Amino acid sequence: MIGVGWGMFLYVILLGASNGVANGFNKAFSGFATNSIFMWAQSTDIPYDGFPKGRIMSLHIGDIASIKNKIPEVKEISPRNSKGGQFGAAINITRNGKNGSYSIYGDYPIGDEISKKDLSFGRYINDADINGNKNVAVIGNEVYEAFFDAKKHENPIGKAITIQGIYFTVIGVFKVATNGPRMESDDSIFIPFTTFNKMFNNGDVADMFAIVGKDNANLDNVESQIKNVLKEKYHVSPEDENAFGSFNIAKEFKKLTGFLTGMQFLTIAVGSLTIIAGIIAISNILLITVKERTKEIGIRRALGAKPAEVRNQILLESVVITLLSGFIGFILGILLLMVLNNATANSDSFPFYNPTVNYSNVLGAMAIMIILGLIIGMIPAQRAVRIRPIEALRTE
Repeated sequence: MIGVGWGMFLYVILLGASNGVANGFNKAFSGFATNSIFMWAQSTDIPYDGFPKGRIMSLHIGDIASIKNKIPEVKEISPRNSKGGQFGAAINITRNGKNGSYSIYGDYPIGDEISKKDLSFGRYINDADINGNKNVAVIGNEVYEAFFDAKKHENPIGKAITIQGIYFTVIGVFKVATNGPRMESDDSIFIPFTTFNKMFNNGDVADMFAIVGKDNANLDNVESQIKNVLKEKYHVSPEDENAFGSFNIAKEFKKLTGFLTGMQFLTIAVGSLTIIAGIIAISNILLITVKERTKEIGIRRALGAKPAEVRNQILLESVVITLLSGFIGFILGILLLMVLNNATANSDSFPFYNPTVNYSNVLGAMAIMIILGLIIGMIPAQRAVRIRPIEALRTE
């Protein structure tokens, strides 16, 4: 019983834990387009078509139409520009005598769909802001706390801040989750892409493209096709791997999901083998008990018990012991998962959330246990049936 119970306990715990990790990663990636590629321009590494090595490349808004026309698997492309943080000196922000330095991003509305922001006030940038080159800003929670009275929940919507001496109206406040991949932080400010480029005299240049593929698109092929389109357009050698850099989120997410699938398979394998080992142990114990109960079985047979009745008794004992021990292991496993869930419910540092167990898997395991219990129980049952009453009565 301990063997079978331990097997079911391991099966439930490992299955629930693997589901908890999977749910944790899904929660961390929620609101983020996992079928996306980030691409940026670098410098050429190979001289080509009359151009020297080391030519500085750049991405342009016109590249978006070229890529979409030639690569139908591309769903959306969001250009983005930035100043501050890892992209250079931070930009000075002031309001009512307060000042600070923060990162500024020029973004399109589609940027919020690629990396969803949790808005505590207002809205995100829209098409009207882009088309009108409006001086509007969506600020991070850290910026909000620095310039507004967060303790009194001051509403910043419609109020102004100055970015490099230019007034911007606050239209939203966002807060970034502490876990999972994100393209921004709480000390960031987002303004319309067109306003950003006009403000910093960038023309139509973009620092980065966030590219989202269509459903079921092969993002590895899309990535290489986009680079080929850009290389052809800007006369870059097809063998040059340095001209355009990229990070394929879809590829990394696929590795992660493959790892989680492998972990679930390993869970089922380990739990199943442990349960089988426990059931075999029950069969061995029943073989011993049949031998110890030889006289009892002989008396029953002498009093008229049929072989089928003796066999059914042993089989019933095998099934009852298997089911009871499996049920105890299941209950203990569920209780431990509840404890783990409560302990990690408010933790953002570890991707573990809602370690549920699919009851169909558990019921399937129980059904297999019953079948195996019957099969394995046939060995001691047949041993009991073969005992002759006279010989059994002579046994001491």
